[in-house]
Order: sequence, then C-alpha cells, then structure tokens
Amino acid sequence: MTSKATHDLTIIADGNIAGLEDFFSEKTLGQETYRTVNIIKVAGRDINAKLVAELQPDVLLIRSVTPVDATLLADNQSVKFIGSATIGTDHVDQGYLAERNITFANAAGCSKHSVAQYVLTAILTLRPEYWQQPLTPPILGIIGLGNIGRILAQYATDLGWQVLGYDPLLPASNINNASFAQVISKSDVISLHVPLTDKKANNNPSGSDYPTWHLINKTALDAMPSETLLINSARGPVIDSAALQADIENNKRQVVLDVFEHEPQVSEQLLSKLAIATPHIAGYTLEGKLRGTQMVYDALCEEFAVTPTQAMQQLLPVNMYLWSELKAYPDRLVKFYDIIQDDRELREKVTNGQVSGANFDQLRRDYHLRREWQF
Repeated sequence: MTSKATHDLTIIADGNIAGLEDFFSEKTLGQETYRTVNIIKVAGRDINAKLVAELQPDVLLIRSVTPVDATLLADNQSVKFIGSATIGTDHVDQGYLAERNITFANAAGCSKHSVAQYVLTAILTLRPEYWQQPLTPPILGIIGLGNIGRILAQYATDLGWQVLGYDPLLPASNINNASFAQVISKSDVISLHVPLTDKKANNNPSGSDYPTWHLINKTALDAMPSETLLINSARGPVIDSAALQADIENNKRQVVLDVFEHEPQVSEQLLSKLAIATPHIAGYTLEGKLRGTQMVYDALCEEFAVTPTQAMQQLLPVNMYLWSELKAYPDRLVKFYDIIQDDRELREKVTNGQVSGANFDQLRRDYHLRREWQF
C-alpha cells in the first residue's frame, strides 16, 4: 500500500454509531488543519485484525460489539485513538491500549436517563399499581450505583418508592444503604446496573475484588422472594442464565432482560420464560445515542487539537416528552415508550429455536430511536 500523506486522517467507524457523518467529517475535523478525513464505515462485528492491518487507520470508532485487544491491533502501528460510543468498557483491554500509548475514550453516562426510563417502563408495564403511592411504597433494589443506578434512584424517589442500593465500590449514602443480601431478600424489584468484571487473581490482576460475572447465580436466586421482579439491562453474563431458567420454572418469577448471557444469540427456551425481552436497546434513545457520539467526538477533537464545531443540540428535533406529564397521566406510558412492541419484535425473530445473531443485530441496527423524557 502507498503511505498516507501526513495530513490525512483515516477513521474506521462502526456504521451504526448515531450521527456519525454529522460529527466526523472534513467539515468538523479538517477545517483548522486542512487534513483530508477519510471515513470508512463497516459493521461493528466486521472491525477485525485483518481490516485494521490492511487499512492502517489513525482512529477506530466502535460500539460494544467490537472487542479491542492485542489480537485486533497486533499488525497495526497507526492507531492513535479509539473511541467507544458506549457506557460499558468490558469489550476494551484498556491496559493494553495504555501500553501502546493509544488514547481511549468512551461515553460514560451518555444514556443514563434512557436506561433508567427503560427500567421504569418495564416495571410500570408489569406492575401499573406502582404508579400509586400506597401506605407501604414498593421497594426498588438497585445493584450498582454508577451513572445509571443513581439516576434510577432519583426517579424512584420522585415516585415515592423506597430505594435499597448496593455498590461496594462507593461510600455509604442515602441510596448506597444496604448489603447485597438485603437487596436480594427485601426488594419488590431488583434492577442490575453493574459492569461485567471477573475475579481478581494472579493470572488476572485487572480483575475485581467484587466480580460481577454470574453475580446473580442459584444462591442469589434462591434467596430472592419468588414475587420479586428481576431486571437486567447491564451485561448478560451478570446472570447465570441456566440458573435463571430453573428459577423461573420453579418460582414463576417475572424477569425482564435487555441483555443475554450468550448474546447476540438468544434461545427460544429462555425467551419463552421472560416477562419482557428486548434486544439490548435500553439505552437506545436519540438523545442517549447522540450524547455518546458527542462525547467521543469531543475527546477526538482534544486528541488531535481540533476545535469542536458540532453539537448534538443542533441535530435534535423538539422533544415533547415530559416526565411531569407522564406522572400526571400514567395511562400515556405506551405513548412515551411501547416496550411491549420491542418485546414482540424480538420474539418474532425466533427461527429454529433461537434468535440468530444476525437477526438480533438487525433489530439493533434498524431500531427506531426513542426520545428521552425530560426529567
């Protein structure tokens, strides 16, 4: 291949990143430096070692479906910046990137309201009586009190619910107020908002003292009252899916999953047992997506000494969805977000006993982005 001119900027980007062409172009990145900006759009799962070695890009723009590690970058010496338009980072080996002096940015908190509103919609769709404020308010257990968990607690408090929160990585507070065992045993609803981590060990020094892989296992499920509603919009392997299926069969538990242990494949056997199932779209609002792209764009501009010229506010249509209106008129929930329609579309993709990875990804790629409710 011929060498690139020094002023060129080559970007391989996941074509499913919202607002990609609005944020990443010669107009938004090349004006001050007069560099040529080449954007190569591909499917996220097609960003692989062969492509990265062949094209030798300066920048990778990815989502959670693209693993980034030594395997991906072994034959590449050109990448200077990797941006993931996602909250989670478990798909990126940040230690390896640091060794290579490659700047990494993600979009922490970009869809915190979107995911919290997804969880609320799931709860209130299955348990509409929670709109009322009875003498004994429902207890919402939140495991993981990062950006999303904290925002969810604010909504719950605004509805008059009681919050039991558990996050061993944060100091005690008015919401970080319970042990894991207390959240498991005392909550009417439990919502998971943790990153996916393995146990720290000699062969895994970057692991966690509080690993979340299979955090919800048979032991946890056995300690959970059968009437407790369980919701996972974090990472699929946080729940042991085999133990979960047995638990649902034995206890008729209501379970809502937006993420799956063996994603992007989802077995019909599991799907048929779930109260609500959606294809990893909890954070898929227009605001959440554009905010994520904005955060990565701003970080890239800083890395390459470019003044940011694009702002998501310029791309957003008027938003008429007000939290105050929904609270006053709970029967409008379906207008704000019809979660059952998303559930139905996922179930309709079942063929030969499962939703295939291709169909799962298609649902995500073609998803009609919701609007965030103004809180």
